[in-house]
Amino acid sequence: MTTSPPTVLNPVRTREDLLFEDSLRPRTFAEFIGQETIKANLKVFIEAAKKRGEHLDHVLLYGPPGLGKTSLAYLIAKELNVGIKPTAGPVIERTGDLSAILSNLQVKEVFFIDEIHRLPPQVEEILYSAMEDFSLDIVIGQGPAARSHKLSLRKFTLVGATTRAGKITAPLRGRFGIIHRLDYYRDEDIRKVILRSAGLLKVKVDEKGAAEISKRARGTPRVANRLLRRVRDFAEVKGKGVVTAAAAKEALDLMEVDTRGLDDVDRKILTTIIENFGGGPVGISTMAAAIDEDKDTIESIYEPFLMRIGFLERTIRGRKLTRKAYEHLGFAYPGREPAPLQRQNKLFKE
Repeated sequence: MTTSPPTVLNPVRTREDLLFEDSLRPRTFAEFIGQETIKANLKVFIEAAKKRGEHLDHVLLYGPPGLGKTSLAYLIAKELNVGIKPTAGPVIERTGDLSAILSNLQVKEVFFIDEIHRLPPQVEEILYSAMEDFSLDIVIGQGPAARSHKLSLRKFTLVGATTRAGKITAPLRGRFGIIHRLDYYRDEDIRKVILRSAGLLKVKVDEKGAAEISKRARGTPRVANRLLRRVRDFAEVKGKGVVTAAAAKEALDLMEVDTRGLDDVDRKILTTIIENFGGGPVGISTMAAAIDEDKDTIESIYEPFLMRIGFLERTIRGRKLTRKAYEHLGFAYPGREPAPLQRQNKLFKE
């Protein structure tokens, strides 16, 4: 039997993903599925700002990748009836770059910075006065003749998004008036996301097919849409063009996405900890070197999900696997059986 290459459910976007996601991006809060408390709060804050004729206070959105931070930023601008200037932290390398953007913002406009935790320190310092006093301190000239000039800015709303809230400095975080954490989605909400996306893509998906995809989507809309796209391909080529539960299960098994949503990298992390480090504890740097993966990628993308489903624990000595991880992967749990660890071939038989 021919199998497809292992699928990696890394929620970081490629250029193809960006174009695909733009076509599925919600246009109103009503179309945005999930994160109900955050939506309700944002609606109140936006409506209050509009009634007062003021700009919206600065907003910080944080949480794992793929949960809708960018979509919410665009919805905030749409609900405020203003434009949006998007950029990303790593893109702004010099203070002059940021000063140019800030000085060209219109009244009440939204300035969206993705990965805001990756702003260079000297660039971040420019934001402090811009966010608090809506002004820029510009130094004109050099040496003894240099003098400082304060440039007034139009009042704007900064929306920052990050997957690593802990890396945002206290001075920057303290200047955000609205802070929200986006959490993983329930299977029921992911199923609604899949059905909505299928309608926009004109893909035939029945309820059970959507449910099968949703339980393997890691509670992440971006991953759900990516899986839907791939399952659609299988259904069109090997099936009758309809994504049923059987078609979805067959396609996802061939892609090696198991019943808990684990992909090839997830399993590599878990099995390496078991086989090389006796189940842990093991330090994150050691683990990253062992699987040849970036430490920050493991911490921001893979670890949160593995901890959420109860497969991985953080201890003061390092990362350690739980009994649930051993059982899911088919290994004997240490202490439960004295015999050497034996792996069983049951990854896709659940």
